Amino acid sequence: MLSADRQAAEAPGEADAARALPLNRPLAAAYTGDAESEGVLRAGLSELDGGVSFQRGTIQAAIRDLSRNATPQVLIVDVSGTADPLVALDDLANVCEPDVKVLVIGDRTDVGFYREITRSLGVIEYLYKPLTRDNVARLFLPVVKGRMPGGGAQPGGRVVTVTAAHGGAGATTVATNLAIQLAETSRGYVALVDLNLQDGATALALGIAPGAGLRVALEEPGRVDELFLERTAVSVSDRLRLLAADEALEATPRPTADGVGRLMTMLRRRFNYVIVDMPSPADPALRSVYSLAQTRLVVLTPDVISLRGARRFRSMLAAVTGDDRAITLLNHAGMPGGLSAALIEQGLAEKPALSLPHLPKHLLAATNLGVAAVTRSRAFQSAMFQVTREVSGQRVRKEGWLHRLLRR
Repeated sequence: MLSADRQAAEAPGEADAARALPLNRPLAAAYTGDAESEGVLRAGLSELDGGVSFQRGTIQAAIRDLSRNATPQVLIVDVSGTADPLVALDDLANVCEPDVKVLVIGDRTDVGFYREITRSLGVIEYLYKPLTRDNVARLFLPVVKGRMPGGGAQPGGRVVTVTAAHGGAGATTVATNLAIQLAETSRGYVALVDLNLQDGATALALGIAPGAGLRVALEEPGRVDELFLERTAVSVSDRLRLLAADEALEATPRPTADGVGRLMTMLRRRFNYVIVDMPSPADPALRSVYSLAQTRLVVLTPDVISLRGARRFRSMLAAVTGDDRAITLLNHAGMPGGLSAALIEQGLAEKPALSLPHLPKHLLAATNLGVAAVTRSRAFQSAMFQVTREVSGQRVRKEGWLHRLLRR
């Protein structure tokens, strides 16, 4: 819905009951703060014959409901009386699927507000009160019926790549826990994609079996239809899906550029965040993901091999994408025998932007149990919040099931 640069492992037995992301989403939902506006909306949208669900409440009610329920294809929200509608719309984006079409009603009549929310925030149309049946039928009805006005293309979700500077640096640990924490704290829809087709470990880290079809999607994009996500993505929680493979070591996967592009387009259309655990080195077709990513994390450990790997990674980025932008994340900071902070900074020509502490017992225990480390270690959870904040660029709400679990 909003800017393209915005946008859990559960206890045993709960993952099977997790609600799948619905493909047959509700057509439309309208949240209105007063009976008069609701009546006009009902009249202007009457030809939809019950296709719109009407709820009494403003945008805050929509945020609360959609953090728990499926996102409709079209959403009408009332920002009347909201202290800061722009912040509220930003919060709404965090809990909706990116392709939702948003229509807004409110009590502000200035042209500047209209331009801000439609041009900068991706809102399709805005009507100020009092509403008229004619305006609703002329401006809102076509959107609900699928006829988008000019310039109404919807941006996609945010792509984040996670790459290890060398094998064993912890990219899978970072990607898995980042995806879980983003889904919980932002309440956005998150896809975790493991492009290590033969030796990926994200499914193992979550204690679930990978679905089938990822290799086919990458090799034969023409065979991917609208039910791809339902068939291939595995539900981890109500807001998190995993796409991974477990191809035999003797197999020879051959991803294509078209397959990678189609997969990423589909994922960005449905998810607020797409976290990609990248192989290193990556197949030429898979390297195209780096050009799509708004955030590129390179995970290193405090040793010479990692410093060399991080420099080579940036050289590859420059060659593939035209720039070497990447966020360095030092894993196992403070590890006994590791390089000093001064030597790491000298080797990288900068300080690592982020760091995670050396907690080998907690991480090993989590891996062996097939659960997320953020559910077992308060120190690791707190450090991961810094990573999550950097990736999402939004306020991170620490109170949630992760936080409650660690308080027990």
